[in-house]
Amino acid sequence: MDLSVPKVDYSDYTNRQLVTIPLAVLAFALAILAVATVVTGSPVALGMDFTGGAELQVETTDSQAEIEAQFDEPVESITQVGSPTSNTYIIEFQSGDYDDLGDLVAQAEAAGYEIQQEGERSASFAADSQQQALFGIAIAFAGMALLVAAMFRTFVPSIAVIASAFSDIMIPLALMRLFDIELTLGTVAALLMLIGYSVDSDLLLNNHVLRRHGDFYTSTFRAMRTGVTMTVTSIAAMIVMTVVASLLGIPLLPDVGLILVFGLLADLMNTYLLNVSLLRYYKYEGIAK
Repeated sequence: MDLSVPKVDYSDYTNRQLVTIPLAVLAFALAILAVATVVTGSPVALGMDFTGGAELQVETTDSQAEIEAQFDEPVESITQVGSPTSNTYIIEFQSGDYDDLGDLVAQAEAAGYEIQQEGERSASFAADSQQQALFGIAIAFAGMALLVAAMFRTFVPSIAVIASAFSDIMIPLALMRLFDIELTLGTVAALLMLIGYSVDSDLLLNNHVLRRHGDFYTSTFRAMRTGVTMTVTSIAAMIVMTVVASLLGIPLLPDVGLILVFGLLADLMNTYLLNVSLLRYYKYEGIAK
């Protein structure tokens, strides 16, 4: 298999042509998040970490439909733990959909389920967790923006990195809504990782173009040869992790893997279309001319 990075002849495309695809995808992602916010009150589905609720881990030979029928309260989700033949399930109930954890335990015991674990998170504590998580993402993004501005000290190269990173976050969030992946503390960690991945590939490109010898297209290809190889390798690793975690029934990891795959694919597009077009404008038409 040939894993070499093909050399793209960017001179065949105008800057407008290069930015059309990433900006169109970003606009579509923002539209999805906006519609979801209007319809549901939240751009993405919130997990129990941010809404509060109860969780039961039970062992039973019943199907998921039969488990749901055993409870008078609406079940938020049922997740099988372990291998596909495992009889262990995690049952979640949203805060406000039930009155007391004890009632849920009693219903599970009446159905003959062996309760392995039970827990509850208050709505107020979950709301605090949500605010802290969003604050953490905002601080990470702001810190990244300040670092990039301090490194390049010019508007266009700095905004190119920031715009790419912003798009790398928005696109996975929109796909989370489409694929019904909940926002939890674990998926927030994946989004924070994407900020790091995005900045890494964009800084690699900017450094090659702005601080190394050689013309624009030669420097761009050198950066692509390294950056694309690293990103594709990471995507392959995340796909393997997602598949293995799904087969073994490991909670959270499949969602984290999918989010990272979404974000890394978006990063390839944003870095080598959006960022390249902005850098070329800066080199040949902008301030650096």
